[in-house]
Amino acid sequence: MGKHSLIGGSIWEAYSKKVQDRMNNPKHMGEFTEEDAKNRNAKLIVADFGAESCGDAVRLYWLVDEKTDTIIDAKFKSFGCGTAIASSDTMVDLCIGKKVDEAVKITNLDVEFAMRDNPDTPAVPPQKMHCSVMAYDVIKQAAGQYMGVSPESFEDQIIVCECARVSLGTIKEVIRLNDLKTVEEITQYTKAGGFCKSCVKPGGHEEKEYYLVDILADTRAEMDRERLKEATKDDVAFDDMTLVRQIKAIESVLDSDVRPMLNYDGGDLEVIDIQKGENGISDVYIRYLGACNGCASGSGATLYAIENILQEELSPNLRVLPV
Repeated sequence: MGKHSLIGGSIWEAYSKKVQDRMNNPKHMGEFTEEDAKNRNAKLIVADFGAESCGDAVRLYWLVDEKTDTIIDAKFKSFGCGTAIASSDTMVDLCIGKKVDEAVKITNLDVEFAMRDNPDTPAVPPQKMHCSVMAYDVIKQAAGQYMGVSPESFEDQIIVCECARVSLGTIKEVIRLNDLKTVEEITQYTKAGGFCKSCVKPGGHEEKEYYLVDILADTRAEMDRERLKEATKDDVAFDDMTLVRQIKAIESVLDSDVRPMLNYDGGDLEVIDIQKGENGISDVYIRYLGACNGCASGSGATLYAIENILQEELSPNLRVLPV
């Protein structure tokens, strides 16, 4: 592995074998010339993209059959770290054989996922995830050149982080794929929010339509609702569940629809007990924590909101009581 062989073996455990192989033995590194294109009856496309956030850059070469708009071959040059070389090599692999309008749909996540040894383990450490973010942009540059249109015309994604060019769809998918729980983890995996920080939360120097704190809360809520639906897909009514399942169902709803609201203000709550009362009513006893402890709305508006959510999501026979 050259100079990298001096680095302790443990650091390489964070990189997939596919990444290590492509770092040291890229299949598609090189360049094409106009003579190469002429010899293969193809059109030569050369596109550049540089990521200001990390200093890496990539040059992409396509040979395109103009009769079918198919990329018959491709190469790259990468000016950056080993991970950038591996991701660029993988990106070229994904381009070859595709029509131009198909290649432009390749995303940074497609590149990272293709470098995984197994579907559930990220291909690179979180701090190196940003090295694949150039793929989508350089492909757009190449496709724009070939089709004679602006690269921006391919943009059908909402960009949340302009600094690292990370889209809303990418952020939500990364949260889901890696079960992320904090904004800091989102930044580690995508670099979103790691630079000017305007997209992290309201109050930055630039107003945004989407913020990472809200995207995380909304995506986690969707995930929790899906888990709850999966857990109760046997159609057992809440009132007929065992106590253990009732507690799990309540905790799931609280995690998705209540705790994010409380956590935002520095508060939280815990479920103490569930007791069956008269007329089929189940009393859910909760204790407020943090900033919510002693808050006046804990016995008023906040309590009403919690009770209303649990009744809508689980059963109208629930009553919430603070202790």
